[in-house]
Amino acid sequence: MIEWDYEGIHYFDNGPLTVQYLFVLDALNFCFWPDKDLNYDHLAKGLKEALLNDHSTFDADRLQKYTGPQLRELLKWPRSLPLEEERVRLLHEVGFELERSFEGKASKLVESCGKSAVKLIALVTRHFPGFRDHSMYKGHQVFLYKRAQIFAADLWGAFKGQGYGEFNDIGSITIFADYIVPAVLQQLGVLKYSPTLANAIQASSEIGAGTKEEVELCCSIYFIMVSQVLNDLLLHSYLEVLVNIIECFLISANGLHLKF
Repeated sequence: MIEWDYEGIHYFDNGPLTVQYLFVLDALNFCFWPDKDLNYDHLAKGLKEALLNDHSTFDADRLQKYTGPQLRELLKWPRSLPLEEERVRLLHEVGFELERSFEGKASKLVESCGKSAVKLIALVTRHFPGFRDHSMYKGHQVFLYKRAQIFAADLWGAFKGQGYGEFNDIGSITIFADYIVPAVLQQLGVLKYSPTLANAIQASSEIGAGTKEEVELCCSIYFIMVSQVLNDLLLHSYLEVLVNIIECFLISANGLHLKF
C-alpha cells in the first residue's frame, strides 16, 4: 500500500502540532502552476522545516500577522508566490477563527467533529470561508470542498486512522476535485477528453477558474463510479477500497511514473 508520507516531506509528531501543521498546509495547498519551479512538495517540506525550527510558527496569533515576504521566508522561496496575497489572507483567516472558536488549536476543531469526516468538513467550511470552493454549472451550484476534504484525508493518512485521524465515515468523502487525478486517469485510459479540451491542454492553454471546462474536469469523473471500477480492477474481492487510498495511489503514479 502507498504510505501517506511516502516521500518524507511532511511534519509528524503524532500529536496536536501535526494537526495544526496539516490545517495550515491544506489552507495553502492550491495554485502552484504559474511558477513552473514551485510544487506541493516545496510547500509541505518548507512548512515542515519552519515548524521544526520553531514550534510556535503556526500559533494562531502568529498566523494572523504573517506578511507575504515572511511567508516566502518560511518556505525559503526566492520570489513572490502565486496568489501570495490570498495565501496570506488565508493564514490570517485560519489564525483568527482558530483563536476565536477553537482555543487557537486545529486539534480542538478536529475533536469537535465526533470522529466524523463529514462533520469535520462541514465545520471547516462553516468557520473558514477560504475552504468553501464552489462553482456554478448550468444553473446549479456545485460544491467541491477540495481542501476541506484533503484535510480530513490527510489526518486519516497521517495518523493511520487512529487518534486525530480516526473517522467512522472516512469512506463518505470523495476523491478530491483536482487537476492531477483527471490527468492520470486520462493517461490510464479511464477518462477521455473531448478533442477541444484535449487540444487546449496539449497547447498549455489556461482554463479559466469557474469555466464550464474547469468544472467538468473537477467533477466529470463521477468519483464514486471510478472508485468502484478501480476497486474491481485492483482487488477482485469484497474488500472496500477507500477513495482516499485511490487518490494517494493516483497522485503517487503521477509523481513517480507518469510525466505531464
